[in-house]
Amino acid sequence: MKFLVTLIISTLLGVGVYKHSEPKIIFEAEDDYVTDVLLALGENYDDIMPNFNIANVSVQAGETLVKDGFAQKENGGKGKRQSKHFVCTSCHNLQIEDPDLTVSSPEARLSYVSEKGLPFLQGTTLYGAINRTSFYNGDYYKKYGELVETARHDIRNAIQLCATECAQGRALEPWEMESIMAYFWDIGFRMSDLDLNEKERERIKNASSDEEKLYARELIKSKYLSGSPATFVPPPADRNVGTGLSGNYESGKKIYELSCLHCHLQERYSFFDLEKNNMSVDFLRNKMATYSSYSIYQVIRWGVPSYSGRTSYMPQYPLEKLSDQQLADLREFLEKGY
Repeated sequence: MKFLVTLIISTLLGVGVYKHSEPKIIFEAEDDYVTDVLLALGENYDDIMPNFNIANVSVQAGETLVKDGFAQKENGGKGKRQSKHFVCTSCHNLQIEDPDLTVSSPEARLSYVSEKGLPFLQGTTLYGAINRTSFYNGDYYKKYGELVETARHDIRNAIQLCATECAQGRALEPWEMESIMAYFWDIGFRMSDLDLNEKERERIKNASSDEEKLYARELIKSKYLSGSPATFVPPPADRNVGTGLSGNYESGKKIYELSCLHCHLQERYSFFDLEKNNMSVDFLRNKMATYSSYSIYQVIRWGVPSYSGRTSYMPQYPLEKLSDQQLADLREFLEKGY
């Protein structure tokens, strides 16, 4: 991959901050990184380049931190576990999860991840995170307050907020942060991920003047969301009635298996165990209309807060991650069971 090859060359030459080589041909191949093409068109990415002046920084270390919560150092030493509760993939996928990168649709996302064998999660995929410019959008201010202000347009601060608040772990060390940044560059969007027609491709390839390059940059960035919207809503006023919408059993079953079981199956990320059987389904159905932390309405819309002596918690779903219709679908599944 062009990014990795250039990264290795930069490191061997002693270049502390990663710099892309200047491409001679804009948009040379479908697997080109979007960032490479935008750089060739004049985009400035100096602020988000990973810094390799810091010892132990590598793409591999970043990937291991994201997936396992810790990474090996260059001398063979093992870094400290970032969180005893979660890893990044507890709440985030590492692959594309939306069939249309310009739309945040939980219904379309559920169908897509089901086809691809991915979980259906509260957090936005980390694939393409390096291409986004806005984080903790919308109602996340209600949850994290002023902490959002420094994270909203700074990916490093957003990662650190996720590490300390969302994962309820320690702050990342500089080498860990820069390794995660390097890994995010490696899982950035490719040109093949974008819905570009042939005319648009040619216009990008042939951009030469400043005006044409500016147009090409804006065209490329119009093909994906710059940030994920987030709208928090309360549970239904009458939990016996629910959302009042007719539910779809198959959709509800997918939500239970791809979302609920992702964290709760055999207490993977939770102290609360759920299984793929009617005993678990019956338990949730019987708690549905209550105000306990076992009610689907309570936990999906309010989440579960930390308790004394237990800092882990369940984050809530904004409407853009699980809609009221999908809440009705989940209820329909729980009513009927397997």
